[in-house]
This record gives sequence, C-alpha cells and structure tokens, in this order.
Amino acid sequence: MDLLIEGKVALVFGASAGLGKAIAASLVQEGVRVIIASRNRERLKQAMAATGAVDHLTVDLQVEGAGPEVVQEVIDKYGAIDILVTNTGGPPNGFFTDIDNDVWKDQYQNLVLSPVEVIRAALPVMQRQQWGRILLVTSVTAREPIAGLTISNVLRAGLLGLVKSLSNEVASQNITINALLPGYTKTQRLIDLHLDEEKICGEIPAGRLGTPEELAHLASFLVSEQAGYITGQMIACDGGYLRGY
Repeated sequence: MDLLIEGKVALVFGASAGLGKAIAASLVQEGVRVIIASRNRERLKQAMAATGAVDHLTVDLQVEGAGPEVVQEVIDKYGAIDILVTNTGGPPNGFFTDIDNDVWKDQYQNLVLSPVEVIRAALPVMQRQQWGRILLVTSVTAREPIAGLTISNVLRAGLLGLVKSLSNEVASQNITINALLPGYTKTQRLIDLHLDEEKICGEIPAGRLGTPEELAHLASFLVSEQAGYITGQMIACDGGYLRGY
C-alpha cells in the first residue's frame, strides 16, 4: 500500500533507540524526510546513519521549553512539520510510596508537558497548510495500570484526554491526533525494568513480546494520508495483552 506521504517532513522525538528509532526507519522507507531528536548526541548520530534520517537534533525534553525550540528549528530549516511523533523515555519504576515529589514533577514535564509543548509549537503550521498528523507514543499503562509502574500509570493516562480533546478541535482542518499504546516490546527499556520475560509472555495471548518494527509499521500507517479518517483514537499494539475493550 502506498501511504501517500513521500516527501512529507516528520519530526520524531526519542528516536535514538528503541521504538522511536524504529518509527523513524519505517517512515524513511515511505519516502518521508525524517528528523530525529533525543538527548544522546552520539546515539543520535548512529541512529541517523542506521535509519536514513535527514537530520538529527539534540534535546532534553525534561527541560521546559526545549521541545518547542527543536520544533521551530525544524520549521525554519525545512519549511514545515507535517508529521509529529512524540515519544519520551520510560519513567522510573516504583510503587507510590517509593516516589518523592521531585520525581513526580520531573516526570510530569517529561511525560505530559513536553508533548503539550511540542504540539502547541507545531500545530499552527499544520493549521496553515490544512494537513497534519500527530502521534503520541504512550503505553498500555494509559489504559490498564501495571503494578510497580505508578508514574506511567498515572501520567500517561492524562495524554488520552489530550488526544480526545484536541482531535475534536482540529479534525475539520485535516489534522489527526492519535495515541499509540505499545505493550511489552523487545527493547532496552524492557531489559532495564528487570522483568521476567517468560512470565510476561505467559500473560500475553500472542505468547511472545512484540518487536519495534511491528509497532513502527502501525505508526507509519496512522500518520499517513490513508489514515485521514482515524483520529482521537487510542490504539494498542500489545499482542492482546489489554483485557478491557
């Protein structure tokens, strides 16, 4: 299927590794001019070479205002942002009593305010051109809490309210916004959480972990011309892990 996004300009955050990197590579395969952004300059350089992205920009989304600066830099250099993918590193795990107020504040900036900031910065350009695709990469914890991932359970759920609210405001301008909810996927993040892979796979109907590429192909479709009637949705890529409707 031709996704009809060849030549579009995409900014993908959190793209030096894992899911963001896979999404960037998938978009490049569709002929999109992809700019990748993340904190680690060296890993970004490696990811740029591996994915075929046209540019890379270093940014720490936990710093207030850093995201919009990157958005403006891309607009100034490439004339537009057609596709915006927000993707932030997973927050520290822990139970409620393990987490102090400073961590909550830092992660609120990371998981909630940073997507809000970059969307606010990119949206006026999309509105002027009457075309845009916004995709928030979140987690299945936004729909169903997972024990020990308290910060993710709480803060990612708020992004679903953002998706539903904003989608209603911009749908008539040919701008879509959706949330993509990864389940257990074979990334470094999963390794860092020190989870029992065999036990996890026993809880997933598909009986295995997902791959970054599987999620990336879904992401590419959701930001395509062909998906123009899909907006305000929270779509899981989880092998059937979520139990709710």
